[in-house]
Amino acid sequence: MAEYTLLKKEGLARRGEFQTVHGTVQTPAFMNVATAGAIKGGVSAYDLKDIGCQVQLCNTYHLHVRPSDTLIKELGGLHSFTGWDGPILTDSGGFQVFSLAKLRKIKEEGVHFNSHVDGRKIFMGPEESMQIQSNLGSTIAMAFDECVENPAQYRYAKDSCDRTVRWLIRCKAEMERLNALEGTINPHQLLFGINQGCTYDDLRIENMKQIAELDLDGYAIGGLAVGEPKEDMYRIITAVEPYMPKDKPRYLMGVGTPGNIIEAVSRGVDLFDCVMPSRNARHGHLFTMNGIINLNNEKYKNDLSPIEEACGCPTCQKHSRAYIRHLFKSGEMLAMRLAVMHNLYFYNTLMEKIRAAIETDTFAEFKRENVEKLDTRI
Repeated sequence: MAEYTLLKKEGLARRGEFQTVHGTVQTPAFMNVATAGAIKGGVSAYDLKDIGCQVQLCNTYHLHVRPSDTLIKELGGLHSFTGWDGPILTDSGGFQVFSLAKLRKIKEEGVHFNSHVDGRKIFMGPEESMQIQSNLGSTIAMAFDECVENPAQYRYAKDSCDRTVRWLIRCKAEMERLNALEGTINPHQLLFGINQGCTYDDLRIENMKQIAELDLDGYAIGGLAVGEPKEDMYRIITAVEPYMPKDKPRYLMGVGTPGNIIEAVSRGVDLFDCVMPSRNARHGHLFTMNGIINLNNEKYKNDLSPIEEACGCPTCQKHSRAYIRHLFKSGEMLAMRLAVMHNLYFYNTLMEKIRAAIETDTFAEFKRENVEKLDTRI
């Protein structure tokens, strides 16, 4: 049920389509992060339709802990539960296990850790992660991997890569078993593998070669955008890209700023996700095609213009900078909602502009004009 079609290239930048059981994704695309089944800031799945979202991303670990994946399965799966009818990607829970769990024990079978919510003991391995994601019924499930901190010792990074490959083989076998079961919510669930290797080029390349042999539905580059210099991130993408299957979507996890996304597209990446647009919006930091503005600044208190003049988002169509600034200063929840909707619309339409530029062979020019400007505070 999954098929990636490469429609056009400019350099390494790829314009494609990714067909899934829940709809076709036009790539490059930005996936909107709905951690616990909603965008933080009071934005629902129904709002996402109004701001150009193609894919909703939900968090396996958080939904497993609360309200529980078994309950969500009883309620018909994530699509029914959240009201979103398009593609949904669920991460494996690996990143949260390693970032949130203070006490954890990594073994070959998986990871023992304590819930960050109530402290109860939880075990998660490749099979458990696949079972949880099957219960959620997402379109795309991510493989369970170990997220190693940067910087890491070379020996540990290599051992972790080897274990992650063994875990991926188990993920694939378990997903095939689950998809064949009667009563599975989405028997066409897809599996993406994750490239790891910290900032070591040779580990990254060898790991990518190994996981490419498994003929998965897509491939992600993980373990970046965790504090390393952006130049390291771009170097790793450049090193790994030649070994990524050309006929499968490529996903850079947790990235990033508009400039990061443009740079990664120019290096052959198709899919992105990041909490940045919603998180920044909740603090009054808003993206525009001229740069980033901070609505908390005094200069906006009398400004009746929209956040961005040419913006077609619901916020800019109806409200002024002065009004939204007032809402922030008054502690009104509506401020966050209006700001988050603008920033997500900005990211989703930025991807539209990138796709159009690749189609018309003007992406190199688009990158030149925007890669630094869009990340600049004005």
